[in-house]
Amino acid sequence: MDTSPELSFVIPVFEEQDSLEQLFRELCDACDQAKRTFEIVFVNDGSRDESGARLDALAARDARVRVVHFRRNFGKSPALAAGFERARGAVIFTLDADLQDDPKMIPSFLEELDNGADLVSGWKARRHDPLGKTLPSKVFNGVVRRLSGLELHDFNCGFKAYRKEIVDEVTVYGGLHRFMPVLAAARGFKVVEVVVEHRARQHGVSKFGARRFFDGVLDLMTVMLVTRFRTRPLHFFGVPGFAMGAVGFAVLAYLALLWTTGEPIGTRPLLTLGVLLSLGAIQMVLLGLLGELLVRTTIQPREIYSIRRESSERGAPQRSEIPAPQSPTGPTAPPPLHETP
Repeated sequence: MDTSPELSFVIPVFEEQDSLEQLFRELCDACDQAKRTFEIVFVNDGSRDESGARLDALAARDARVRVVHFRRNFGKSPALAAGFERARGAVIFTLDADLQDDPKMIPSFLEELDNGADLVSGWKARRHDPLGKTLPSKVFNGVVRRLSGLELHDFNCGFKAYRKEIVDEVTVYGGLHRFMPVLAAARGFKVVEVVVEHRARQHGVSKFGARRFFDGVLDLMTVMLVTRFRTRPLHFFGVPGFAMGAVGFAVLAYLALLWTTGEPIGTRPLLTLGVLLSLGAIQMVLLGLLGELLVRTTIQPREIYSIRRESSERGAPQRSEIPAPQSPTGPTAPPPLHETP
């Protein structure tokens, strides 16, 4: 008999000791009202306060709670990756532990999944954060929306729901957790957005800083490379390379014409610019060719496509759907898993 829960909640925790008990109660109430069985996987990301001890107390009290303790702070993406590996539900929710995400919105996510979505991303249309946090977020979301072509308003929102197929296929590392919708959409999964209620922070302090904004820009470049150009890196490096080469050739051709008329060009800065552009173009093209060689020799065929369903002699099985709601008194999850240093 399958005892896997219908819903899994993966929640990274970094020094949120005062929020954990209330978050647990709210999640239990929301799932009981939705009549869905669930588990909660807390990932203690190297907290130095009492978060670890309070999470262990929750796990000892309720078998639906599982706790993973990191040896140090590794970041949100590794925490989510660890939680995804242990999540057993057909639908996996992620949300922050600071109580700013309201669990009462869970039915809205489930409704979109029931209507055929594969990933549902929250949109904090009205945010209770300072301007120093909301303004960079708006700029960042606008750039990601323009470059990725995915029409989401809020890529940074941690409140998301995934079908398990997505977290099984899409690898989260570095700082790519905020780009999960982009990575999923690139593999053909249906991504939609719902407006969520964003609450003001009650406890603790925000972990947002200027460094996270610049990290996000670098991660965006990585996402563009691994989605649009993963199997054709020469296009990624070759296009700007040829553009640089064209300008460099034009500059050198102009200087060569001047030289034929007897005008000295050896001390002109334009000569240095032409040479640098030409050398840069050669390096970009060679880098693209090297990338092509690596792709052809290392990439696995299974990595470049995603199967929705497959026909066989016995028919065409449909993709897995969200299990039908069960009674809150349904199967109980196995004992909590503790992973300590």
